[in-house]
Amino acid sequence: MRCEAVGKRYGRGPWILSDVDMEVSAGDVLAVVGGNGSGKSTLLRILVGLSRPTSGTVSGGPPHIGYVPDRFTPQDRISAISYLTHMGRIRGMPTAAARARAAQLLERLSLVGGQDASLRTLSKGNAQKVALAQALLVHPDLLVLDEPWSGLDASAHGVLAELIDEVAARGGAVVFTDHREAITETHAGGVYAISDGQVTRRGGRPAGSRASMVELVLTVPPIGVTPVKVNWDVLPGVVNAAQRGKAVVLRVAREHSDAVLLTALQHQWSVEGLVGAADDGSPRADARRAAL
Repeated sequence: MRCEAVGKRYGRGPWILSDVDMEVSAGDVLAVVGGNGSGKSTLLRILVGLSRPTSGTVSGGPPHIGYVPDRFTPQDRISAISYLTHMGRIRGMPTAAARARAAQLLERLSLVGGQDASLRTLSKGNAQKVALAQALLVHPDLLVLDEPWSGLDASAHGVLAELIDEVAARGGAVVFTDHREAITETHAGGVYAISDGQVTRRGGRPAGSRASMVELVLTVPPIGVTPVKVNWDVLPGVVNAAQRGKAVVLRVAREHSDAVLLTALQHQWSVEGLVGAADDGSPRADARRAAL
């Protein structure tokens, strides 16, 4: 798929995108980065065909595209499994096949409340799981994800990483956005950066590789010591921060783990343990725990 000299503006307003050249090939995992309002979501909508460019051309669009928008807030009373079955039928799947595929994806993503949960009752993170499932019902040739990790729990982070790799391994391409550098460093083979409407290509990890991850478990120290509150998500290398009981669990790129450990200790947190995650991105795979 190729974008050539693509520009976008609404009416006589300012140009959101200008002269964008971008190529997406089979097996690519690409990140689109930029500040708020830079045009990331607009570019993704152009890629999936929901928005037409004002100028330039988009060619080579694949037959099966999966798309997860930045906001998926359904208010329907319909259950998650019924919604996904219906979406599968719209895409040409037999009812039984659509339901089976939907159930498999929801189980894998660990939808809280189960497949019969009403869409309107779902939290942001669980609605995101349903959105991911609908994008993957039919194996996509192009999977486009707008802030897909937003709101997901720690276990779903690993599953999403696996799903992205599986799409690429089948010869599909994946394009995603995220505002955290650690996410793009970990998952993207290439990066397109947007600034002032211009898009430039930057490097990424080698194709087929994945940054090595560790899981750091922090706890409140003994009585009498009050830890300093830390915004873990903004630390370099932190891909995910989640509460697990009284502990804080950080998923960190291995090369940044020493710095994150030092920050935790400096802020009076106790380090309970370190879990080494395998390079395939699945939490605790081939892990070894070391008491610190």
